[in-house]
Amino acid sequence: MGLSPKNTARTPSYLLPGVSALAAFSITALLLYKVDDFASQTKTVAGHNLDPTPWHLFPAKTFGEQTRQARGYKIIHCSYLACHSGTSTIPEQPRAHPSKPSEKCPDFFRWIHHDLKPWARTGISISHLAEAQKFAAFRVVIIAGKLYVDLYYTCVQSRMMFTIWGLLQLLKRYPGKVPDVDMMFDCMDRPRINMTEHKSMPLPLFRYCTTEDHFDIPFPDWSFWGWPETNLRAWDEEFRDIKRGSQRISWSKKWPRAYWKGNPDVQSPVRIELLKCNHSRMWEAQIMRQDWAEEARIGYEQSKLSNQCNYQYKIYAEGYAWSVSLKYILSCGSLALIISPDYEDFFSRGLIPKKNYWPVSPNNLCPSIKYAVDWGTKHPSEAKEIGKEGQKLMETLSMDRVYDYMFHLITEYSKLQDFKPVPPYSAQELCPESLLCIADIKQRQFLEQSTTFPSQAPPCTLQPSNSNLIKSWIQRKKKFVEDVENMEKMKTEGRSNKDAWL
Repeated sequence: MGLSPKNTARTPSYLLPGVSALAAFSITALLLYKVDDFASQTKTVAGHNLDPTPWHLFPAKTFGEQTRQARGYKIIHCSYLACHSGTSTIPEQPRAHPSKPSEKCPDFFRWIHHDLKPWARTGISISHLAEAQKFAAFRVVIIAGKLYVDLYYTCVQSRMMFTIWGLLQLLKRYPGKVPDVDMMFDCMDRPRINMTEHKSMPLPLFRYCTTEDHFDIPFPDWSFWGWPETNLRAWDEEFRDIKRGSQRISWSKKWPRAYWKGNPDVQSPVRIELLKCNHSRMWEAQIMRQDWAEEARIGYEQSKLSNQCNYQYKIYAEGYAWSVSLKYILSCGSLALIISPDYEDFFSRGLIPKKNYWPVSPNNLCPSIKYAVDWGTKHPSEAKEIGKEGQKLMETLSMDRVYDYMFHLITEYSKLQDFKPVPPYSAQELCPESLLCIADIKQRQFLEQSTTFPSQAPPCTLQPSNSNLIKSWIQRKKKFVEDVENMEKMKTEGRSNKDAWL
């Protein structure tokens, strides 16, 4: 026989509020612990819980200015919820139907076929990617227009974030057109897949530059979408400003000097050597050291690129490897003096000596710079025209063409895959909203300024592979460089003979 209700033991009423409060506190504490524990294991494109690449160490990132729990909630929201919230923080324009005919791609796009030639016969397999992962900072998998990223190591500054943002913008620009693909990326400067070492099994690894001795596949660098750490805006906006700055002073009124401003402290022998040329009378050069910490303190007033076009000659010198500065130097319309580079990015293969730049020898640096300035002084119309051709080349390299290069490179690469791409279990889906969510205030500002919209025109038409044409370009470039070296040599020998006669 059961107990009647009136005989059931009752909890004292004064204990209920205490029990409820204790339960609420316990649940809150558990949630906070779980959020913090979960967030402490989550990797993000901002660098949370990612170590610097072992092959290029730099100081680990720190994330202050927020409480641990607040940062934890942000990491979880941005990494797992932002792409599935159903709302967009980025304004969309109506998708227009293509109304313009497809243009022919610039000639340098043919290098895409050359860069992918190592896998033309064998194709690209899962085994290729597994080996390439050993040299990668992150992996990008695109499936049905969605982008997934598997993170291995962090990248210096915001390179990874802006590179992935560029890929997300490509998906927006050509919706439904980008094929399913699986790619390994490294975001540090120097190529790593040496042709001799990896001859038996070339590894497909995307990065920002390559050399003739490496298999690394060049891809447009992060600065095309902005570089907040140096206050460089998206490429189209930066180019417009530089071009306007170059037109403030006529060619004849610009300083007849070779100008360079940059950071020599990047393990660059050529930049260290360049410092010795800082003598306007002896070498016709003005060499300036860039202090980025000081520039940040004073608001980057002394580093505006649009204010650095007041010289008839501008010098390009490689840094630790290739340098993003090349496109800005060419944009000035000054005669670009390019110290013969070891590294090439995706567009620099389209440069032609004596047409849109002047080659400078790294082996006889200061005299070579002086010779270039002296030549330009004696041939002002030719020097001005070469500078103008360099600027025209950069004008054709609009963001339209950058996206087209990315599109064709990814499309041709995807054709070589002998497997169906599947995102690894550890990959996160990323979208524009998730990157804006995890970005700091300045990064977010730069990202939003480089937002794109669906293109009204189809991608440019990629020309077919032509190995003989590529070879002829290489031979032609070498001949022009040798011609300039011989001109310098003849002048030097002529001066020596004259001195001996005297």
